[in-house]
Amino acid sequence: MRSALGSIARWFGAGVAILHIAEAGTRARRLFALSPVLLLAACGGIIPPGQIAPRPPITRPVPPIVQPNALAAGIAPGPAIASLGIGSSAASAALRSFRESCPRLVRRTDNSGLTLGADWKPACEAASAWPTGREPDFFAEHFETAQIADGSSYVTGYYEPEIAGVRQRQPGFDVPIYAAPPDLVRARPGDAAPNADGSMPLGRYDSSGRFVAYYDRGQIEDGALAGRGLEIAWAADPVEAFFLQVQGSGRLRAPDGSVIRVGFAAQNGWPYSGIGGLLRDRGVVGDGPGQYPGSMQGIMRYVRDHPAQGRALMRENRSFVFFREVVGGDPGGPAGALGVTVRPRVSLAADPAFVPLGAPVWLAVDRGDVSGLWIAQDTGGAIKGANRFDSFWGTGSQARLTAGGMATRGRALVLLPRGTLRRLGAR
Repeated sequence: MRSALGSIARWFGAGVAILHIAEAGTRARRLFALSPVLLLAACGGIIPPGQIAPRPPITRPVPPIVQPNALAAGIAPGPAIASLGIGSSAASAALRSFRESCPRLVRRTDNSGLTLGADWKPACEAASAWPTGREPDFFAEHFETAQIADGSSYVTGYYEPEIAGVRQRQPGFDVPIYAAPPDLVRARPGDAAPNADGSMPLGRYDSSGRFVAYYDRGQIEDGALAGRGLEIAWAADPVEAFFLQVQGSGRLRAPDGSVIRVGFAAQNGWPYSGIGGLLRDRGVVGDGPGQYPGSMQGIMRYVRDHPAQGRALMRENRSFVFFREVVGGDPGGPAGALGVTVRPRVSLAADPAFVPLGAPVWLAVDRGDVSGLWIAQDTGGAIKGANRFDSFWGTGSQARLTAGGMATRGRALVLLPRGTLRRLGAR
């Protein structure tokens, strides 16, 4: 691994010129998801009498203007894959996940603008019968590397949490886990300004037929959705329930040992605000004396040590995630945004505007357990922009510890089917 990292570091320092390729027109991108994408029916909804009245309509924040996709950010050819030093074990695990991604990879629209479905067919056909023991050769023979923008990467971690929860409300289990409400819809064209990426914003239609922002976290916690039959489970701890939403999927274990597995269903349309970043900006977390550690564990400790401030802090993240019950599924992990199982130390969440979902990604960062070959199979509310990734670490206490303290920087390469860069250059 050391020689491979040295090779890639020398290449990144070689001053390769970035090719800026303008994309004609706009491409609609998927809404952020940590599981299958939103498919919601458009119907208006009014809170039944006797429930909490909605607050006045909220002006939805304008999303920041960002580079729309990888082509606009710029691409450059990378080093030969053989020079990366991909090991057999890593290649075998990555090949398995790549193979599982292929049925969707060859059919879906690539919002990064880098590839077409047909580009992936030769690699996918070869992957289906690739001989055991030659996995590193698969990637060397079928892919080429590309640097997106300047290649500088930032990688965090996520996991599948397990928290205390039950199906029916009972004493000690008072935090609702909500299903997607039917009145959460996208605006019809003309009813609201489009998002920066061209998609229509999420919200709801009020009783007068006017499109407004959906209820935010504070309104939902104050009861805006209570009594509508949307509760699919009840959690014991509001802090754990908050971080369940941050992770996007998880398991609820009842006192009798039974488990309810939940996955992402929808998000309320408000931008995600990381409370760790808010605490860092305020000097609460860091490495200084009296500060809390910047890990998830440190942030949770602050919230528990300061209940009133912690509750207010969590409400500053106005984004709210709705869940669906997952029946069956792969015990190895939850399903990601691509619709296939995400696997520990193999699957990455990425921004699909910059990385084709299903593509291999090579990371060379300042943590050895993160450096190496991954497969982009998921997305996340905070995972936005070129070379921003979230690494999946599984479930259990060790996964929680690793993911909770993960924050590493370095370089990234996206592996594209051979010939892709030549086609893009000709274009």
